[in-house]
Amino acid sequence: MRTNKKQTIYWTKLVYGEWSLYLAATEKGLCYVGSLHKPFEELDQWSSKHFPGSTLVEDAAALKPYTAEIIEYMQAKRQQFTIPFDYQGTSFQLAVWDALCQIPYGETKSYSEIAHQIQKPAAVRAVGTAIGANPVLITVPCHRVIGKNGALTGYRGGLEMKSRLLELEGAGKQSRGSMQHA
Repeated sequence: MRTNKKQTIYWTKLVYGEWSLYLAATEKGLCYVGSLHKPFEELDQWSSKHFPGSTLVEDAAALKPYTAEIIEYMQAKRQQFTIPFDYQGTSFQLAVWDALCQIPYGETKSYSEIAHQIQKPAAVRAVGTAIGANPVLITVPCHRVIGKNGALTGYRGGLEMKSRLLELEGAGKQSRGSMQHA
């Protein structure tokens, strides 16, 4: 886990079309992508928990490389991200997040498929928990994980956001079954 070294976290609010969400980065890279239309308090609470004692500083210029790539994604001009990241988790979480990054743009996988991919086939619920802890929505594509029956399941950013991301990628058509929480 992260050391308690105090640091500065730079943030901005990305507003593009109908999208509105907060982004944050350390000097090392993107550390947080917030939920659709959520208030600043979501970022503030997250940073207090994961970067205790750190300072939040609004700085759109510092976040420009991150906002640029996310906007390109929202315009369907980008399928992969090249920006640096600064997120930490347990070795299990990191394995799950790495598996998420291997799901091709426009495709989906089930929680059990991810569990098999990381060679922990009995850990489907733990996979779901690790996915829910993903701090960088969109860029680590946890929206590409759906229920085994094709239903949209829980998503930190909300099911509306998950549905919109899948539709943007063209995967929404196969994933528009009943919306339910896992």
